Amino acid sequence: QVQVEESGGGLVQPGGSLRLSCRSSGSVFSSFAMAWYRQEPGKQERELIGWISHNGASTNYREVMKGRVTISRDNAKSTLYLQIDNLKTEGTAVYYCNRVETPYDPWGQGTQVVVSS
Repeated sequence: QVQVEESGGGLVQPGGSLRLSCRSSGSVFSSFAMAWYRQEPGKQERELIGWISHNGASTNYREVMKGRVTISRDNAKSTLYLQIDNLKTEGTAVYYCNRVETPYDPWGQGTQVVVSS
């Protein structure tokens, strides 16, 4: 059964911002590092955007993402967030979240982001 549900995607103009959410129904959300991934149209693989430690004390981002995205979490709400600023058309993708270690299988359905004018 799916234990994460992503939301917050939609159509946004270039230069705009979005905050995506990932609600976990899995056990002990606060015990696990979590990550955001994205899958661009026509591509098979999901690429890592970045991850956050179990308690939110540290974050790491792919080099190309640094300065454009911010990952945060609210363990009391079992929710992970991805703030994306200054979106470009290349940001069009389906965005997913999952645990860094022992990822949930299957993955959630993701949330679609379309960047277009």
